Amino acid sequence: MSSESPVVITGAGIISPIGLCLETFWESLLQQRSGVRVREHFVDVEQPYRIAADIPDFEPKKFVRPRKALKVMCRPIQLGFAAAMLAAEQAAIEGQVDPERFAAVFGSEAFYADPLDVARVFRQCIVDHEYDHDRWGDHAMRNIEPLWMLKYLPNMVASHISIACDARGASNTICQAEASSLLAMIEAVDLIRRGAADAVMVGATGSMMATTGMIYRGLDRLSHNVHNPETANRPFDVDRDGMVVGEGAGALVLEREDAALARGAKPLARILGSARSFFPKGEDFSQAVAANLEMTMQRSGLEAAEVGHVNANGYSTVDDDIIEAQAIHTALKDVPVIAPKSAFGNIGPGTGLVELAASIKACNEGVLPAVLNLDQLDDRCPIQVVSQPGTTTSHSTALTLNFTEAGQIVSLMISK
Repeated sequence: MSSESPVVITGAGIISPIGLCLETFWESLLQQRSGVRVREHFVDVEQPYRIAADIPDFEPKKFVRPRKALKVMCRPIQLGFAAAMLAAEQAAIEGQVDPERFAAVFGSEAFYADPLDVARVFRQCIVDHEYDHDRWGDHAMRNIEPLWMLKYLPNMVASHISIACDARGASNTICQAEASSLLAMIEAVDLIRRGAADAVMVGATGSMMATTGMIYRGLDRLSHNVHNPETANRPFDVDRDGMVVGEGAGALVLEREDAALARGAKPLARILGSARSFFPKGEDFSQAVAANLEMTMQRSGLEAAEVGHVNANGYSTVDDDIIEAQAIHTALKDVPVIAPKSAFGNIGPGTGLVELAASIKACNEGVLPAVLNLDQLDDRCPIQVVSQPGTTTSHSTALTLNFTEAGQIVSLMISK
């Protein structure tokens, strides 16, 4: 049955371009370290493919169990699994909750295969330098690994995590691009509040830097500042010219506050309220974003002056940053704004959870991480962007926001 006890976060795991756990991630943000770099195999490329925020030092064998599961995990699944294991360890949740009441909700996507992984297969269909699909059944299919598809299915992240954590409750997957993280959070909170679960492993993982995906999406929204990777990503700056892509994952353990305290767990943050909406992107999209933020504040019981900071979507694209800044100003006036994407880029579905981790630490530590590369605020962005390292805050609340190119809008309020 449902409980009136607040939902709290008791564990957090982060796998990012600037840190492979919550603490190193947070330290990198405070030290203004950028995870954007030249990609190893694209050094001689002059297109935006040349740079990205990758994770060069990730070793999946340190996290994935059993090891044999690696053969059916593509890289984003490995990242998501690792983040969940870190969150479970910090929460000390193993053996502390009825497995039938332990759920898993993850933001995900249809993962792209590396072209090199399937090149040999497609070559079986080439005749006289032309692709012949009629050869696929008799020739190509015989060269595909039987379990190949399992490596790329969106729901496999939650599936692997459910098995590893013995979470036998609901296992859900949400695929809504950059909105996936916070939508997964809302679903997880709802599971607990309506009494369907006592604890939820919630998270999201993704990579925007898969070559196939970058070709499919095109270059229009990407930064062309490929010879200065660390300064290419610059949300709200007058000289921004597009986003930088990356990879990463975040995971949190959610529980009822009374249950967490009863087992001796220390909550990291409390979930206050949220809102999710959709509005086709156009001239009124900024108003729709503002309305979404106002709804989250209303459901959280807070006024704008009581919000410590806004964790902005901060794509670093010219039009999106203007739209977002105007929406934030409409809903919250001069509340301080941070944009963690400036350090690690857009990591697709995983973005929101990794960004939320920054706000959790900011609320607990009383320090706001500075936005990287903000040399001159765009006059069309009427917000108070935090650009100075070491900026302190006495507030313990944060409002985080994500939206997508398709028009999904989602925001969530937390407190210490």
